[in-house]
Amino acid sequence: MSGHALAGLDDRQLEAVTALRGPVAVLAGAGTGKTRVITHRIAHGVDTGAYSPGRVMAVTFTAKAAGEMRGRLRALGVEGVAARTFHAAALAQLNFFWPTLAGDTAPSIVDNKVRLLAHAADGIGLGPDVATLRDVASQIEWRKVSMLGIDEYAAARPGGVGRLGVDRVVALQRAYEKLKDERRQLDFEDVLLACAGMLEAEPQVAKAVREQYRHFTVDEFQDVSPLQNRLLELWLGDRRDLCVVGDASQTIYSFAGADARFLLDFDKKYEEARLVRLETNYRSDSPILAVANELMRGRPGALHLSAAGSAAPADGADAATAVPTVTAFDDDRAEARAVAARISAQIADGIDPREIAVLYRSHAQSAELLSALADEGIAATVLGGKRFFDLPEVRQGIMALRGASVAPIDGGLVDTVRDVLRSLGLTDDPPQAGGALRDAWEARAALLRLAQEAPEGTTLRAFTDDLAARAKTHDEPARRTVTLATLHAAKGLEWGHVHLVGVAEGLLPISYATTFEQVDEERRLAYVGITRAGRTLSLTWSRGGRERSPSRFLREIGSGTLRAAGAPARSGAASRRAGSPSGSSAGRGSARAPR
Repeated sequence: MSGHALAGLDDRQLEAVTALRGPVAVLAGAGTGKTRVITHRIAHGVDTGAYSPGRVMAVTFTAKAAGEMRGRLRALGVEGVAARTFHAAALAQLNFFWPTLAGDTAPSIVDNKVRLLAHAADGIGLGPDVATLRDVASQIEWRKVSMLGIDEYAAARPGGVGRLGVDRVVALQRAYEKLKDERRQLDFEDVLLACAGMLEAEPQVAKAVREQYRHFTVDEFQDVSPLQNRLLELWLGDRRDLCVVGDASQTIYSFAGADARFLLDFDKKYEEARLVRLETNYRSDSPILAVANELMRGRPGALHLSAAGSAAPADGADAATAVPTVTAFDDDRAEARAVAARISAQIADGIDPREIAVLYRSHAQSAELLSALADEGIAATVLGGKRFFDLPEVRQGIMALRGASVAPIDGGLVDTVRDVLRSLGLTDDPPQAGGALRDAWEARAALLRLAQEAPEGTTLRAFTDDLAARAKTHDEPARRTVTLATLHAAKGLEWGHVHLVGVAEGLLPISYATTFEQVDEERRLAYVGITRAGRTLSLTWSRGGRERSPSRFLREIGSGTLRAAGAPARSGAASRRAGSPSGSSAGRGSARAPR
């Protein structure tokens, strides 16, 4: 047995890692180390000779997660494992086998479904707006991952989309498929459908794939769709060497076709399955987990999380902030300004802005928050906004650094990078105001930090080559900013200090969540938000001019684990003083250009 892959695991993690033969289901609660378990299990299998790396496929849902998995495996000394998304794995198989089967290259991939839908709509005399087209695109995706034909879709979703009745939606979908076929293209969902169809229709292809891949691990198994599950079954054939990892309480993509029943019923499908529960949380303090546990009490598949330790509050946070708080405000503006004031106080108390996040249900809630943070001089990054390497300041900086790399330089890497960035506007101290100037400063400062983190002896040319490689893989640095994110975008991430805003009826749960199943998904979204927090958690809501009431989720959690906090009565500098956990004046952030 390899001590390298088994080191540092708790008893439950060790049980999962050493269960090398499937079927195995690892029910992994938030913050319990599921990625660690997945990678150490594969490494242990390779170390013991149970697995050959080239015959292992680890499947996840995002390219970023797949990249992280490959990086962790490399750190464990394992190379050659196929860590991919469902789509990437299916596309690779299509591209490999299609020329042999069809005598031609595989079709190209649709790069913009909404644009193609607009062309299809023009062709049949429809003129829906872009928002409606986006919704129709989502309906097409749901139909395909649910493995429904267009007529079956019409029966399942008879309500239409926006102002388009179901007949027009059906006509538009047919026109879309026809146009796509004429252009010899596949959309992302077609890639999975075509791969599954190929494996079903071509025994020699199925045999080759099953010979290549003998051991399967699927992360985030609660999010698999019927189509993804069918493809997985075809990859497996009649074998059982499968390990799935997931958490039913984090199923937040049912609207897109995800079905947690594949996880919940895993031991019914595979009667010999081994179930391992990971319930020791290494992210959050006990008071935060108490809130999460109360919210999910009695829900199907819910795990009861317990903290690995009860460390005292760190980063200068006041001891009282360890107990999650809930605060009501009269309107959204007052809520946003109070949250910004509290964040200003946290930064003044020594907390790194990168450890702070503001989470919300809808992107529309971000505008008021961004304005309030800018007024406090706090830089913020919105997840899902423009990518780091697409920012004009970053592109300009990389071009200037690449230009400098062709000439002889006198100083070391860090000094040279600092000089180049100073010529573009980087100063030692950030602008005191928020907004675009502060954002540009943070982007340039992040480039300088990357130079400071480069291995000793790295040349400027090697550094710029590395930046280009990171840009291609979207391997983005953490900017020294507060993060704003929707609850969906926050999944899989963590921060020391989380402010969950808009915890009111109509926002969380969202107004159009009317069925039991829809409200239950909103509850899981709230759970995801709560479990992103490590040290402190604040929940806020506004009455919205007396139009809103507190979320039913607050009533379900109850007052036993949430401390009511008074809303600051003033704004601006006075509000900053009132919102400070320590009661002292909250100055502006102390960020400086990295040295």
